[in-house]
Amino acid sequence: MADIKTIVLPIPDPEFNSNEELVNRRIIEQAIEDLNVRLTRVQRLQESITSKASRRHQFLLMGVKHV
Repeated sequence: MADIKTIVLPIPDPEFNSNEELVNRRIIEQAIEDLNVRLTRVQRLQESITSKASRRHQFLLMGVKHV
């Protein structure tokens, strides 16, 4: 997994500048999208580990005699 990079948001001008506003908005959108991708990867990893653990547990229980 790639290292997390820090992005500094631009300091706003005293007067409204629509171009800078668009750049600022796009930077924030990309950061949210990156967080969403990372969160999805973590969720898939957790589901995979749980799935493998439950299959292993079921396999181990197949040979156990029930009392």
